[in-house]
Amino acid sequence: MKLPNITLSPRQVLDDIALCLVFFTRLPLPELDFRGRSLAAAIWAAPVAGLVVGLIGAIVFATAERFGLAMGPAAALALVATVVTTGCLHEDGLSDVADGFGGGKSRGRKLDIMRDSRIGAYGAMALVLSLLIRWNVLSELVDPTQALFALVAAHAASRGVLGAFMHLLPPARSDGLSAGAGTVSLETAIAGAVLGAIPLLLLGLGGAIAALILLGLLFAAFHALCLNQIGGQTGDTIGALQQVSEIAVLLVASVALS
Repeated sequence: MKLPNITLSPRQVLDDIALCLVFFTRLPLPELDFRGRSLAAAIWAAPVAGLVVGLIGAIVFATAERFGLAMGPAAALALVATVVTTGCLHEDGLSDVADGFGGGKSRGRKLDIMRDSRIGAYGAMALVLSLLIRWNVLSELVDPTQALFALVAAHAASRGVLGAFMHLLPPARSDGLSAGAGTVSLETAIAGAVLGAIPLLLLGLGGAIAALILLGLLFAAFHALCLNQIGGQTGDTIGALQQVSEIAVLLVASVALS
């Protein structure tokens, strides 16, 4: 299989997809041997993991609606399904970044706060707002098909930007998840971005263009913010970027699918 400037064997493609599923979800997968393949090399497949998460949320949404639940409870259950599937991986990053950037006075202090497992007022508020916005968008959709399109597009596209973010920003600390993931090549970053952008077509051509523009603006703003605050990126900032990107696509979906 050939991705932009990357040639991978079928086995490597499957290994990369499996590696991203293992990392980005808590699905009960069997123990696999990735033969030294790094997350940085496999990050192009992150949108595939997002696709799986979105599908799980959409299935739960459709099942709840099938049993007669209103859109509000169905949307809540869909959100529960997605956060359980990911183990709140990205939500944890969002809350840590909110606490660190909001409460730290210096670069070192911000990084210390982000590493602290305790949650503060900034982090709690960020989680509340993230869940509230996502639930509100999903609850306003009129049928499970719209929920399917919105969830798949949002979860795939929001993970498609992660490789580019890791490529463009250096690790902010010498240890931790991001530093240990390795260096993402330009080709891998482009492949992930392209793969993540394709599901946006579920929102229609106008919706896809609007989502890409909004994602680009958010990416640039968050890139500048991380450089200014901590001089690079960490695993927490990667999670926070996924969250704000997911919200952005859902907001576009709420307009495009209405």
